Amino acid sequence: MYQKNTPKRKTGRILLILAGLILLALAVYQLPPVKSRLSWRIEYALIYLRGVFNPVEAVPTPVASQPLPTATPAATFTPLPATPTPGITPTIAPTPTPLPLQVFLPSPRHEKEDLNACGPATLAMYLNYWGWQGDQFTISDVIKPIRADRNVNVEELVYYSRNYTGWLLTEYRVGGNLEMLRQLLAAEIPVMIEGSFLIDQSYWPNDDRWAGHYLLVNGYDDSRQSFLLQDSERGPDQMVPYETLKADWQSFNYVYILVYPPEKQETVKAILGDNWDPDQNRQNALELAQAETEAEPDNAFAWFNLGTNLVYFDRHADAVTAYDQARSLGLPQRMLRYQFGPFLAYFNALRTEDLLALTDYALDRTANSEEALLWRGWALYRQGNKAEALSSFQQALEAHPGYHDAIYAIEYVQSN
Repeated sequence: MYQKNTPKRKTGRILLILAGLILLALAVYQLPPVKSRLSWRIEYALIYLRGVFNPVEAVPTPVASQPLPTATPAATFTPLPATPTPGITPTIAPTPTPLPLQVFLPSPRHEKEDLNACGPATLAMYLNYWGWQGDQFTISDVIKPIRADRNVNVEELVYYSRNYTGWLLTEYRVGGNLEMLRQLLAAEIPVMIEGSFLIDQSYWPNDDRWAGHYLLVNGYDDSRQSFLLQDSERGPDQMVPYETLKADWQSFNYVYILVYPPEKQETVKAILGDNWDPDQNRQNALELAQAETEAEPDNAFAWFNLGTNLVYFDRHADAVTAYDQARSLGLPQRMLRYQFGPFLAYFNALRTEDLLALTDYALDRTANSEEALLWRGWALYRQGNKAEALSSFQQALEAHPGYHDAIYAIEYVQSN
C-alpha cells in the first residue's frame, strides 16, 4: 500500500543525506593532497575567529611592581673584557683591498616556501648553491617534522647543516654589518640572514603583520646601493636597498649564517677578524647594541638586542632591564615566536610573573610554540605547580618531537 512521505520521514532522509555528506567530506579531507591544502586554511580561520572573540593586545609591559626604566638608560652596561676562547687564535685581518663595485653570484634554484618554512627553504637554496642535492622538505623532515611549526630557529638550521652536509662548514654569528656582507660576497660566499618581514594579509583583527623571515644574500650593486636576495616568499632575484636590509636585519640582532667549503675557511676567518671568536663576537654585538640604544633610545629593537647579548654572558639582571625597556617602548605581536632570550632572562632574574605573562602572550599568538610551552612550564614549576608544569613540558614535546630541552625538563621534574 502506498504511503505518503510524512514530515518526520522527510526530516530523517535529510539528516541521513547530511550525515553521508559529512562522512564523505571527512573521508576526502583525509586524502594527503586535500589535507595539505585545506588544513592550514582551517587552522588560520580558527585563529582569526579566536582573535575576534579574544582581541590581540600589545606585548605585555613589565609587571607594575617592577621599577620601569626611563626613556634613556639610567646606567650604562659595562661590556665584558675581551677574553678569546682558549684554543682559538684571533685572526688578524689583512690590509683591505678595494671591493668590486658590483658582485652577482649565481642564483640557486629558487624554492617557494611551504607553510611556515622560510628557514628550510632558504637553507635549501643556500646548500644547493654548493651542489647539495635536496630541497626544503629534506630539511623539514629532520628539524620541522610538524608542518604547522611556525618557526625554525638559527640553531636548528645550523644543526642540520653541520650534521647532514658533512663536506661543508657552517658557522653563525650576530652583529653583522653591510661592509662584511659585501666582503663575503666578493669572496664568492653567499650569506643567509634573518630579519623583519611584512605579511601580506591579516591573520587576526588588528594584526600588525610583522613577522621574521630568512633571506639568502648573493650579490650587491654599489651603483644601485642594493643587495641581490633570494626570497622564498617574494621570489628569486629581489633587489633590496642597503638601508632597507639593515633596518630589517636589526630586529634579529644582525644574525647571519655562513655555509662554505673547507677551502674557504681561512678567507672567512680573515673577513670576520675577531668576530671569528664566538665570545668576542658577542662582545662586539653587545657594544653595538649599547651604542644603538644611546643613539636611538626609543628604538625597541636596539634594547631587545642589548638584552639578548647580555643573556649570552649570563648577565640576566642587566638583560631584564634592557628587555623591560624594549617592552615599554613596544614590540611586534609575533616577536616572541622567534626570539626567546626574555624567557631565559626573566627566569634567571626570578621575575616569574613577567615570565608567565610573556609565555602566555606568546602562546596566544602561537599556540604550538615549543619554546614558550617549555618556559611556561618552568615558571609554573617555580610557583610549585608541578602537575601543570609537566603538562606544559609534554605539550612542548608534542609540538616538537625529540625536543631535548622538554625531555630534560620532564625527567628533572619527575625526579624531584
